[in-house]
Amino acid sequence: MASSGPDRPIIHGGMPTQLPDVDPDETRDWLSSLDQMVDERGRDRARYVMLRMLERSRERAVGMPALRSTDYINTIPPEREPDFPGDEDIERRIRSYIRWNAAVMVSRANRPGLGVGGHIATYQSAASLYEVGFNHFFKGKDHPGGGDQIYYQGHAAPGIYARSFLEGRFDESALNNFRQEKSQGEGKGLPSYPHPRLMSDYWEFPTVSMGLAAINSIYQARFNRYLQNRGIKDTSDQHVWTFLGDGEMGEPESLGAIGLAAREQLDNLTFVVNCNLQQLDGPVRGNGKVMQELESFFLGAGWNVIKVVWGREWDDLLTRDTTGALVNQMNRVPDGEFQTLSIETGAYNREHFFGPDPELAKIVEHLSDEDIEKLPRGGHDYRKVYAAFESATKHQGQPTVILAHTIKGWLLESFMARNATHQMKKLTNEDLKTFRDRLRIPITDEQIDSPEGAPYYHPGADHEDIRYMLERRQELGGSLPSRIVRAKPLDLPQDDAYADLRKGSGKQQIATTMAFVRLLRELMKDKQIGQRIVPIAPDEYRTFGMDSMFPSAKIYSPHGQTYESVDRKLLLAYKESEKGQLLHEGISEAGAAASAIAAGSAYATHGEPMIPVYLFYSMFGFQRTGDSFWAMADQLSRGFLVGATAGRTTLTGEGLQHADGHSPLIARTNPAVVHYDPAYAFEIAHIVRDGLRRMYGDGENTASGFGEDVIYYLTVYNEPINQPAEPEGVDVEGILKGAYRYAASPIEGDAPARILASGVSVPWALQAQATLAEQYGVAAEVWSVTSWNELARDAESAERWNFNHLGEEPRTPWIATKLGEGGPTVAVSDYMRAVPDQISRWIPGSWMSLGADGFGFADTRAGARRYFQIDAESIVVAVLASLGREGRIDPKVAQEAFDSLRIDDPTAVAGVKQEGSPA
Repeated sequence: MASSGPDRPIIHGGMPTQLPDVDPDETRDWLSSLDQMVDERGRDRARYVMLRMLERSRERAVGMPALRSTDYINTIPPEREPDFPGDEDIERRIRSYIRWNAAVMVSRANRPGLGVGGHIATYQSAASLYEVGFNHFFKGKDHPGGGDQIYYQGHAAPGIYARSFLEGRFDESALNNFRQEKSQGEGKGLPSYPHPRLMSDYWEFPTVSMGLAAINSIYQARFNRYLQNRGIKDTSDQHVWTFLGDGEMGEPESLGAIGLAAREQLDNLTFVVNCNLQQLDGPVRGNGKVMQELESFFLGAGWNVIKVVWGREWDDLLTRDTTGALVNQMNRVPDGEFQTLSIETGAYNREHFFGPDPELAKIVEHLSDEDIEKLPRGGHDYRKVYAAFESATKHQGQPTVILAHTIKGWLLESFMARNATHQMKKLTNEDLKTFRDRLRIPITDEQIDSPEGAPYYHPGADHEDIRYMLERRQELGGSLPSRIVRAKPLDLPQDDAYADLRKGSGKQQIATTMAFVRLLRELMKDKQIGQRIVPIAPDEYRTFGMDSMFPSAKIYSPHGQTYESVDRKLLLAYKESEKGQLLHEGISEAGAAASAIAAGSAYATHGEPMIPVYLFYSMFGFQRTGDSFWAMADQLSRGFLVGATAGRTTLTGEGLQHADGHSPLIARTNPAVVHYDPAYAFEIAHIVRDGLRRMYGDGENTASGFGEDVIYYLTVYNEPINQPAEPEGVDVEGILKGAYRYAASPIEGDAPARILASGVSVPWALQAQATLAEQYGVAAEVWSVTSWNELARDAESAERWNFNHLGEEPRTPWIATKLGEGGPTVAVSDYMRAVPDQISRWIPGSWMSLGADGFGFADTRAGARRYFQIDAESIVVAVLASLGREGRIDPKVAQEAFDSLRIDDPTAVAGVKQEGSPA
């Protein structure tokens, strides 16, 4: 293995902090000259001269590229390390107890006949990182400053459970029931990963959906500043800690928002990247250096970067490195080779790492092979980790990332740094005995060999080690993880706030998107909840007609507005403010979703109920960021998701990628999402009012007494229509349940046909109803289906109840009871058929659905609707065809209508005018 040469491709630059100085006097002269220039001529002059020096160095081929990464050594040199404030011996023992119990818990979960999985190696690599935090930095919920927010690495959960066991928060039975949440009895098992929905008083943030912890924590830290700047809560003493894996950093979401964190100077945020160099199936960067790569990303984005590469035993070797041979070797060796070196003997390391270069061999000649074998990585040295954590919390003006070099499966000899480590779930008895010896756990061979398996270890509640860890947590504000709901129900708006929407729009045509925005503006004026509403949009405020909010509510910016806006003389000028209420996320649905998550869980995270209202192109919501909405549900966040420009044919000028024909189906898969597809403004009024009641009201059916853990998703449209006034005696229960009869048949008829329509398709259904009556003498009633999804859920709930109560009177789905017996049913929406077909089997009589199946395309609304055969004329033919199949009319009538109305010919509507189509 060569140790010298001009080619150092893995290192992009270098800092001289720990490099040898061959001429200290000359170095002092240069530094004194720079100091004098700064003092006498100012920083601008010094900056100019330094840039000219760098330029000349490149001209002279000195080899000074941009400082995108530094040498592969610790950022903080030994002389700048603070004293470690804890009891090193006690903390070492505590780590040993936790390591042991975490490994035994996962091993027991994989005993023969159970085999539910689990991860042993991740926590073993990160134990020192977590324990330094728990004992010295992580502030709990009872801390005067409000407590920190901590995003634990998902695969490290066993270690967090093991710590809680020592603290007395779990007993042995809970550990034995790891990954057995139902079969051992409700509430008696532990979930595999951090899942607030499954342990709502313990876990606070779901993190095992790789990559989302990074972006969500950035927006959490940003939302903390938002609360502070708007005067809602003092979050100045709260810190966000995010534990990530180096393999996880390959997810686009992990790095996608790091620029925002630097741009907004989020020094309340620290990433801790556990660089154990292993992903699930092999090395993260076998031929490269992932720590160097990540350092360049974060430095380029404007972060403060702290590398913790080597343990304290390397400090002396670096001091002996007067020629730079050791640093150069550290820089050159790729990660794949370091993994090999980490599991090999000291003799192998002496030969292959130090041996090829006489200078390197000389540096370690005083060390035995055993000493060389024990040279540790920096992430396992609690002094180095403490120094990094302290530096991160004191750093101002930038977020910090700590890159900690560790070994996956550390101290587990059969696991350490193996490519298959992630999939290794069970320890043999011999593995456990070796592990016990390394950890110095007082457990006998007989106990390990017993039929019950190796036992957990707890030194006793009165043991000094346990008292120490509990005292540290008490001083820092209580045990963690912890999720506490301290929010109280809100005093919600009454009838006046919804009056405008309920009286209709008169002669003015407005789309349901605009109707919703009008209601939102009204709610933002409310004295009780107005300031708690958090409007969120990804660069689409003007599209949704929300630019009227710019001058009054203003766009949030931690820096205020430092420039004169180009449209400053206009009534609706773009206005930024550090107290701004609007979160304008730029073109980033992922960022907007992360903001919605942070705002929607503030009732628990901060004890401050906030109401996110996230508006987006419906196509780019559940399709693009559906995983984030799952995280939102898992975090028990609440709020309104508004899929504007919804439907497959209302925005067809934009073409295929903007044509949403399926978001209700994706929303349907998320159990927390309550989807509504309202047709009219008055329906929106009742839905939003009920949503506020359910999410932010008294929560009479919830343990916390504060609302329900649901998310409201409304699909609204950009097609302007005359919004009708609310009908007298309107069926509000039906609106909220999912369907109500909007228009009875205009003519008498025996068992009239039923047209079930949702959203923008209700006016088509009304037009079809009139045509059927006037031209064919057919009676048909029109039902507005506000939620196909909720109707289906109700029906499925009834079926499940019947299955579990076979000897009792069966329940009937609400929609079946509501409709009763009648004629044929035709269902239509601006979505694919699968949306209304969800309820088909519970509808009395025959069923036929119309939908916009297939890909979207660019055209007029009329052209697209005729192509998909969902327009009014298509509904007419569908009703006639259904009646013909039942023998209630001559089947030829339907065929004649089909031919005369040219249902199969989009060119028949080429001249139909439309309004309000552009995005």
